[in-house]
Amino acid sequence: MIRASVEDETFDGIDFRETNLKKAEYENCVFKNCVFSGTDLFEIIFSECRFEACDFSMAKLRNTSFRNARFKNCKLLGLRFDECHKMLLSFSFEECILNFSSFYKLKIKSTLFKACKLHDVEFIEAELQQAKFDGCDLQGATFENTKLDGADFRTAFNYRIDPEANHIAKAKFSLPDVVGLLYKYNITIN
Repeated sequence: MIRASVEDETFDGIDFRETNLKKAEYENCVFKNCVFSGTDLFEIIFSECRFEACDFSMAKLRNTSFRNARFKNCKLLGLRFDECHKMLLSFSFEECILNFSSFYKLKIKSTLFKACKLHDVEFIEAELQQAKFDGCDLQGATFENTKLDGADFRTAFNYRIDPEANHIAKAKFSLPDVVGLLYKYNITIN
């Protein structure tokens, strides 16, 4: 099957719930103020694409490819990134809301999360070595058997990470939020 290719285009203000996004490889495209909420993005490829102020809430990502995709000021509620195509998977998030999303078992080393809301996000068994959580709210995020070696949490807050159940060698933390590493001991720190 020959896949259509769309390059260097800008899509602005399109509601893809009403206008189907054609199955294609989108390369170096910009999507601004677009609505993907609840849409099925099965086997669509986004390479070097930027998404600005888009709503992806509850979109279906089965076999969707994100290759060096950048999301800024996007609403990404309840997304199953773990269902994306794994080959060359890479993205960054700035000022995004990713609540209730899943990164289960993904290999996404060096991923940047900047000023994002990550409430109740699942990072179980993910490989996040060297990832940066810059100014991120991680309230209720789940880390279990997660590889966080060298990850940067210095400006992150509301996280709870069990050092005995995760790999955190050389990860960076700062006071006062580093107490999120001690939550399971039910101790008081003054």
